[in-house]
Amino acid sequence: MKKLSFIAIALLTGVANAGTIEMKVYGLVCGFCAQGIEKTLRKNPATADVVVSLETKLVAVATREGQDISDAELTRALTDSGYDVKGITRTQRSMDEIRTGLKQEKK
Repeated sequence: MKKLSFIAIALLTGVANAGTIEMKVYGLVCGFCAQGIEKTLRKNPATADVVVSLETKLVAVATREGQDISDAELTRALTDSGYDVKGITRTQRSMDEIRTGLKQEKK
């Protein structure tokens, strides 16, 4: 029983400390939208970096080591700004990997 509890805690901790949060966000239509989203998300003290792609409707947030931003908090920040969040995924992809992938998609 102790082993099972330890595994469950380890899994939950891994999810809570995921370094990158990727979101599909609709309503992005211009560079001003991207700047507004970036500025809003950077206000959160747990935010380390933000990438916004108008083309793919992707918003990615890297969190600071040991910190997290809840899905509800992210959704609220974006919907209060007039955007529609269609999905939130926590990944281990680095922001560099995301930026490289976005550049390749543009080609």
